[in-house]
Amino acid sequence: MARDLAPDMPRDVPRRRLRGRGGASDGFARLVAHTDPVALVGITLSISLSVILDLTNAASGVESLLAGLMGITISLLVDSLARAERRFHLRTLLDGPPWLVHTTTELAGAMREAAEQHAGTRVATEAQRRYEQFRLEAEQLAQGRIIRRGDEDEDLVGATRGCVHRLDALTNVMPRVSGELSWWRSEIGRRYWEANLAALQRGVRITRVFVYATLTDELSDLVQRQRAAGARVGLLPFGVVSPQLLVNLTVWDGSSCWEARMTAHGEIGENQFSVNRTDVERLTRVFDVCVNAATFSD
Repeated sequence: MARDLAPDMPRDVPRRRLRGRGGASDGFARLVAHTDPVALVGITLSISLSVILDLTNAASGVESLLAGLMGITISLLVDSLARAERRFHLRTLLDGPPWLVHTTTELAGAMREAAEQHAGTRVATEAQRRYEQFRLEAEQLAQGRIIRRGDEDEDLVGATRGCVHRLDALTNVMPRVSGELSWWRSEIGRRYWEANLAALQRGVRITRVFVYATLTDELSDLVQRQRAAGARVGLLPFGVVSPQLLVNLTVWDGSSCWEARMTAHGEIGENQFSVNRTDVERLTRVFDVCVNAATFSD
């Protein structure tokens, strides 16, 4: 008889039954995971109240049932309101640029698939790591900041090319490598100086202060070249101002800024471009202190 029924039965019946047995617990777990905690607590308390009223004879069976059902109804109503609020909040977040609306669901779907389809593998671990990194970077962007590696110059050069009125900069020649100005001879340094020259031709006023430990011939030549190009360049001996103020920075038009984060070897390990008012005002104050202490005569 089993052989006669076999051709009409799907081949995956055993698998379906197997999944069905585990599917009940999986479905319950998903239900719990997607139900508001307030609703779960409310339903649990409602059922407990109904049982207690019935067992203690504080109410009739019908009254106990009605009390439990009323509590469950209120709990589900609260859960429904909470879900509606979350959906409204999500729609509000997605009410933005078209590229954000179109890609958000795709991004969430891809991350979920990576985590679920490849659970327990390096792929799932890497997906979580990259998503966390993306979250941190997105938070910085929300604060008006772009953080890049030290060898990336697109913000420094790009903002200089877009500068309209004023460029203020502070450059430190580290004491341990005094006179070492190889950055200005590097590809990034050349691109940045070319953007400076183009800005000067547009009428942008450039003020730069070099902080130094020893005034070498190489530094003197660089200062003279920049002065000859039209930049206002000052010199500030190391130790005149607080060491906390000795940072490499650029401020454009008082509206955006750039700051280099240095490594222990005096190299730029990370740079930050920002339009955050707090960052701009902080670096502007640092520059003002240094420019007031610097010497601009030959």
